[in-house]
Amino acid sequence: MRNRLYGILLALAMTAALTGCGITVPTDPDGTLQTVSGGELRVGVSSDAGLADASTDTPSGPLIDLVDTFAESLDADVEWTAGSEETLVVMLEEGDLDLVVGGLTDQAPWIDRVGVTRGYRDIEGADDRAIVMFVPLGENAFLTELEEFLDTELGS
Repeated sequence: MRNRLYGILLALAMTAALTGCGITVPTDPDGTLQTVSGGELRVGVSSDAGLADASTDTPSGPLIDLVDTFAESLDADVEWTAGSEETLVVMLEEGDLDLVVGGLTDQAPWIDRVGVTRGYRDIEGADDRAIVMFVPLGENAFLTELEEFLDTELGS
């Protein structure tokens, strides 16, 4: 009984301490959401038939439309970079991109190196694949904002 009381008191003390520190969850250690909001959203795009065409200066397709609408919701301008998935993942890791889109699924070989959205099957052109998007690892506030947007747009 005494150990249980100590456990409860310890949990209450930790909750009070964290609340007093002004810590909010989720957070972005590198401030991606704050930096992008009202600024520039740097997006890597890898072509995938029916989802994203990056063969021109201005990419097009259903994923591109989603990203453009997401950027509008953040009052951000989009800067597009086309490349292979591997190149874009490296750029994301190095802090040169904020988001990577294409025909990415949760089976991609680099999902342990990046933050990954839930899979979305209701994107036009997905052909019943659960399409994911990549964000910088650990940028959880940005990831949460993106997933909430996608849930609203796609009806999770």
